[in-house]
Amino acid sequence: MIKTYAITHSYKLVYDIAIEELISNDYLWYWIDFSEPTADELLILQHPLRFHPLAIEDCTVRLQRPKLDYYEEQVFFVTHSVNPETFEKEEVNVFLGEHYIVTFHQHQSNEIEEVWGRLHESSKLERWDQYLVLYHLIDKLVDNYFPIIYKIEDTLTEIEDNSTNKSMEELLEGLFDTRHDLLSFRHTVSPMKDLLYRMLNSHRLTNLQHRKEYFADIHDHLLKLSEMIDTNREITMDIRDSYLSLNANQSNRVMKVLTVITTIFMPLTFIAGVYGMNFENMPELTWKYGYFATLFVMFAVGFGMAIWFKKKGWFK
Repeated sequence: MIKTYAITHSYKLVYDIAIEELISNDYLWYWIDFSEPTADELLILQHPLRFHPLAIEDCTVRLQRPKLDYYEEQVFFVTHSVNPETFEKEEVNVFLGEHYIVTFHQHQSNEIEEVWGRLHESSKLERWDQYLVLYHLIDKLVDNYFPIIYKIEDTLTEIEDNSTNKSMEELLEGLFDTRHDLLSFRHTVSPMKDLLYRMLNSHRLTNLQHRKEYFADIHDHLLKLSEMIDTNREITMDIRDSYLSLNANQSNRVMKVLTVITTIFMPLTFIAGVYGMNFENMPELTWKYGYFATLFVMFAVGFGMAIWFKKKGWFK
């Protein structure tokens, strides 16, 4: 589906205009949005828009790295949106020209819909241009990153508290899944941060410099997100190390108990083995109280060793 908006020189908003008319008429600037385009709509990028073949190829290949490319008549941006519920990434491509902005996305974009609505409801269209649209779009994309990192932090808190009394295996599995989500999210935030840095220091985006402080604010948000991701990755490492240490400590306690039990039963097994050989010349075998005496000795040895181990602190 393709939607079009145009701003006239008298700052009036018109929409649903044919693309050929947008290009041929003298509008102040216009916005074309390709939302989940068909194969025929994709050909419009080649003609009549005449965008660079490499940029068109980047639009058709899913999930390019966020980046900024300069071409002769336009600047091409690749940005990412992230679903706060599923953490799935989607690509939002932007072509920026002297008198136009073209957005391209192969999914339904809530961020673009919000900017569409803000432009449509604005009473001061003279303040709007393609760079302001670009700012609002990237700003909405980055703002929607924060619920994701907050959700990850809540998950880490639940893992650390373990209020549901999950097993160690379930906790570690959830922890590793969270680390994977953080790594995947970092692959979006870091390139987006580099993209904003290039935009702020670009000499070819001269009109952007008039709103440099706004784009700098987005860059600050991305810096904060990057720091939060790194902090949470360190927290996952600390939680992992804590759980592994706790697991090792529990294993050591179990092994200590088993070792004490085995040590106590070693002399008892020796006594039972000796008197289980049934040799003829073993006087204890014919003794009337030999059975009871042997049990008493085994009990005394076991009890004495247990008392000695307790004094040594082996049962703590």
